[in-house]
Amino acid sequence: MLEELVSVKRGTSEAEDIYYYYCYCNYYLDDLISASYHFAQFAKTYPSSARAEEMAYMNAYCYYLGSPVPSLDQSNSYRAIEELQLFINQYPNSTRIEECNVLIDKLRAKLEIKSYETAMLYYKMSDYKAAIIAMQITIKDFPVTKYKEEMLYLICKSNYLLAENSIDSKKYERYKSTIDACFTFIDKFASGKYTREVETIQSKAKERFSLYKPTN
Repeated sequence: MLEELVSVKRGTSEAEDIYYYYCYCNYYLDDLISASYHFAQFAKTYPSSARAEEMAYMNAYCYYLGSPVPSLDQSNSYRAIEELQLFINQYPNSTRIEECNVLIDKLRAKLEIKSYETAMLYYKMSDYKAAIIAMQITIKDFPVTKYKEEMLYLICKSNYLLAENSIDSKKYERYKSTIDACFTFIDKFASGKYTREVETIQSKAKERFSLYKPTN
């Protein structure tokens, strides 16, 4: 009924109220795609309305609700962060700013888990080259991640295993990368739980490094 009234009452004094209820009907029917679209359209159609801020927030919130578990594709999570940040920029004095920041933190935590699990999958598959790149990306994107020590350790180990399984012409550079990765780990986690093992990896890499040093 509301869908019909939206068309019939367009341009009248009742149109805003009707569209407002129509937006929430989609939301409470759990049709988040339609709801987010119409919340956004409401904010654009009635920018001076007292409800415009609420509608802009609800548009972003629908994307947040549509964010899946970390193991699935995270496109909606990225879009939700984008929409929430857009709301913050558009309404910097809103009482919803703190809540938006909490939601963004939750989404980023989910993206962090996804990034970590992807890197670990490469490692478990023995695709050490891909694992190294994925772990480096995780650390770059999430510099204070709780997985940082473990991932720096696994970068050392992956570099070493990659070197061990390489053809002779690539061993020199890959053992060198292993040694550099070990220095990075020890610099940041000198007393870490993986330090002793990293030192062992570094020692072995140094021995092999000298064996494959180019003669020219």
